[in-house]
Amino acid sequence: MNALLEMRDIVKEFPGVKALDGVSLTVENAEIHAICGENGAGKSTLMRVLSGVYPQGSFSGEILIQGSHADFRNIRDAEEAGIAIIHQELALIPELSITENIFLGNEVAEKGIIDWPAATSKARKLMDRVGLHENPDTPVKNLGVGKQQLVEIAKALSKDARLLILDEPTAALNEDDSEQLLELLRGLCAKGMTCIMISHKLNEVRAVSDAVTIIRDGRTVETLRPGGAEKDWLDEDRIIRGMVGRALTSRFPERTPAIKDVFFEVRDWTVRKPDVPEVYACKNMDFSVRRGEIIGFAGLMGAGRTELARSIFGHSYGIFERGTILKDGREIAPRTVARAIAEGMAYISEDRKSLGLNLLDDIKTSIVSAALQRIVHMGCLDLKQELSVAESYRSSLDIKSAGVDVNVATLSGGNQQKVVLGKWLFTDPDLLILDEPTRGIDVGAKYEIYKLIFQLAEEGRGVIVISSELPELLGLADRIYTIREGEISGVLDKAEADQEKLMRLMTTFTEKEMRSGK
Repeated sequence: MNALLEMRDIVKEFPGVKALDGVSLTVENAEIHAICGENGAGKSTLMRVLSGVYPQGSFSGEILIQGSHADFRNIRDAEEAGIAIIHQELALIPELSITENIFLGNEVAEKGIIDWPAATSKARKLMDRVGLHENPDTPVKNLGVGKQQLVEIAKALSKDARLLILDEPTAALNEDDSEQLLELLRGLCAKGMTCIMISHKLNEVRAVSDAVTIIRDGRTVETLRPGGAEKDWLDEDRIIRGMVGRALTSRFPERTPAIKDVFFEVRDWTVRKPDVPEVYACKNMDFSVRRGEIIGFAGLMGAGRTELARSIFGHSYGIFERGTILKDGREIAPRTVARAIAEGMAYISEDRKSLGLNLLDDIKTSIVSAALQRIVHMGCLDLKQELSVAESYRSSLDIKSAGVDVNVATLSGGNQQKVVLGKWLFTDPDLLILDEPTRGIDVGAKYEIYKLIFQLAEEGRGVIVISSELPELLGLADRIYTIREGEISGVLDKAEADQEKLMRLMTTFTEKEMRSGK
């Protein structure tokens, strides 16, 4: 063993919750060490302890770096020890350039004056190391999420990090960007870097990890490493059993669809991009949803899936040009979010922290926020009913928290997603649009959300699921529409859909060409 890091018996408590209960972790030099566990298991809390976010004294246990005790009073102490963390929500300033973001707080300066030519030169070298081929003066807001991740890694390298912590690094990336990032991590570790990666994508964990530590309920379950009698030391079923404490015989619950008549139709939907009005985000889109049906939308990042969903839901995206929405044969005009909610629509955003929640609110306030009128009597909010409603959804959705007065910012990603689901279920919608509903969520929590989606369909509601994970769409949807460059390129029934056909429709083929065998 050549351990770079040892964490021994780490205990971290919050009011009413023991987040970590004696967790131990050993990471060797120049390895990719994955940490797996359910949402709320304590993974991110452990990494915040390691990176100085939670300072020495706020937890018990020991941290050793190459055998020497480390007492981090803050993030800077951890950075000086060579530890850098890249959170799931990137800590970049959109208006600043790549160079400015890389050296923010670590400026290239002489006698208090920033040396911009030297900073730009160093930025170029760091960008070359991470494979980012852009002008260093480019504002970060003009980069895609994948390239922003590379800026974060370059920023870490600028601080001479030797241990890089990545929290769900590919959660918001498409397959190409994810593979590029994972390949970069392999290359960095081949040159002596050590990486700790928190991920719920077990296929990626298996592809790049040299070791895996499983955490459940704030405790270390086991650490898996190659060697011994087991040939497949990273067996997915074993990881899942360790994470959830039981075997998942199927990734999707059993379901017998009971699909009825069409009740929701969108015709000739055409919307222009708000920042580039001459470009269409959605063009001549037509689709329908039946009661009891789950519809999937597949497409590459930027193809127009989210743009379609948001523009339908209260015209909350883009410049509307034309299009018609029919519900139960009646034309409706949900031109505002309030009007869309009144028409029985709900939209669960892919970005729960910016568009789904107010992070200053507690659970009970969040859950009732989209339908306050239901608990207002004679102009006054019924606080007892608010508490009752919140407790009901906390129980039915299994939101892990000390109570409904807990601030949503303190919850894990999976539990935040459940709060958003509760918020929209309280509006009692006929149509739910779920945009990347399981992004950054572990397999156990995914299964619970899949059960909920199936339950909603069984109740006769229509459900639209947008997902970048094709296996997820194939497991959930009764029909799958594909979107390419702002247009619907095809639709496949569940029985005929597979990943290859969907990918063809998402990239180069029309439905007619694919069916003709061209």
